[in-house]
Amino acid sequence: MSHSQDSDLERQEPHSFKSALTSILAVKDGEVYEAHPDNNPKWYQKLLDIGVEENGIKPVPLEQRTCTQYNNLFTVFFTCLLCLLPIPTGMLATLGMGMNLRDASLVIIFFAMLTCIPPAFMIIGGMETGLRQLIQARYSFGRYLVTIPLLLNAATLTGFSLLSAVVGGQTLASLNPDQLSVNIGIIITCLVSFAVSLLGFRAVHFWERWTWIPNLIAIVMTYGCLIAGYFITFGGTVSDYSIYHKPNVVSRFRVFTYTYLGLLLPSVPLMILGAAIGGCTPNIPSWSSAYATTGIGGIFYQMLVPVLGNFGKFILVLLALSVIGNIAISMYSISVNLQQLLPFFAQVHRFFFIFVAMGLLIPFAIKAAEAWEESLANFLAVIGYWAGCFDAVVITELVVFRKGDYGSYDHAIWNVGRRLPPGVAALGASLVSLGLVVPGMAAPWYTGPVAKLTGDIGFESAFVVTGLGYVLFRWLEIKWVGHV
Repeated sequence: MSHSQDSDLERQEPHSFKSALTSILAVKDGEVYEAHPDNNPKWYQKLLDIGVEENGIKPVPLEQRTCTQYNNLFTVFFTCLLCLLPIPTGMLATLGMGMNLRDASLVIIFFAMLTCIPPAFMIIGGMETGLRQLIQARYSFGRYLVTIPLLLNAATLTGFSLLSAVVGGQTLASLNPDQLSVNIGIIITCLVSFAVSLLGFRAVHFWERWTWIPNLIAIVMTYGCLIAGYFITFGGTVSDYSIYHKPNVVSRFRVFTYTYLGLLLPSVPLMILGAAIGGCTPNIPSWSSAYATTGIGGIFYQMLVPVLGNFGKFILVLLALSVIGNIAISMYSISVNLQQLLPFFAQVHRFFFIFVAMGLLIPFAIKAAEAWEESLANFLAVIGYWAGCFDAVVITELVVFRKGDYGSYDHAIWNVGRRLPPGVAALGASLVSLGLVVPGMAAPWYTGPVAKLTGDIGFESAFVVTGLGYVLFRWLEIKWVGHV
């Protein structure tokens, strides 16, 4: 072989390797999910056959949307919220904010009924478009600026996972604080949650579909609560759980109702009794001491074990495990969120990102447990603001500019930046709303001048002002780029 031929091969080999790597990692414009069972290794296909989800963020075409178990949209959210996490959240109303039980109950009922509406409406989009929630958001925020709500959503889901892991760990530790630390309890809770979320949406649906039975037994004996602002953040994830459901079989109202009730029904009674627990804790020395040692788990121990003995401990274990559904649903959506950060991440299997999330979750949860009440209050104080902006943009885009036509979410452009909106209108309207959000917010570390007079109106400002601003800005954006 001549020297010139050797030189040519040396130049071609790196290029060929680069081309092959690019081919593997690249996602073609408009590429949708397709199953190729004949091309898969046998071991991998066996995993798929038992229910492991293969698809990540690629759109699901109509022929692949075959699920007709619409009631699992109820159970997935019902069980997600039928867990320990709402209890310390609700305790903040009476234990941290000094509200009486009557006032706390009225606030809980009103805001729960109101703020369940946006996510219950948004889940219809997953079924009708086959697009995950943050992929739908690209049709408003654009291919690149969507990274901002994407990161905020991932941070919120991580926060919920942290809080759930801490509560589960505290409850397990309360069984025997001398032998089982909160940190070990957190690790156990996270590892079990990891196994559920690893399998994908079918495993999450299965877990949520059946584990409500023991969870309900435990919750009936203890209850808990959630603050109303918790619900609106589900707007960033709901469509992730409906993209495989077959459209045009049941009414959209039925899908809305399943989701609305799944969010609402477990939460309101938990919220009210949780506020009652918070009001009682300072007046019962054993509860106060237990809360200082192992958090809400300690209070449950004092409520259950002296009366029920070993059966009370069994109920306590069920309560600790109830957070698995909440963590699993969050980690599942985190994994598909991370797949959207860079174009080639779409070709990296969701498994990898769940391992990454788990590696971060355990140490962060252990750290959060060291300052539990402060971590909880700070997190819950801010999550509703960005979610209000996000939900307002996505809903306004569908209702006002797409006239409710889900068919306008064209799969062919889901990853084509030049054909998607630039996202300036969505981001601009969100930023404008901060002009009222900041003075109207009341967080543990900051209270705006408006909030001092009215209370926290940050979420309301974010939702309303962003929606109105988006109507104007999006109209101008369409005039500018020449297409929706």
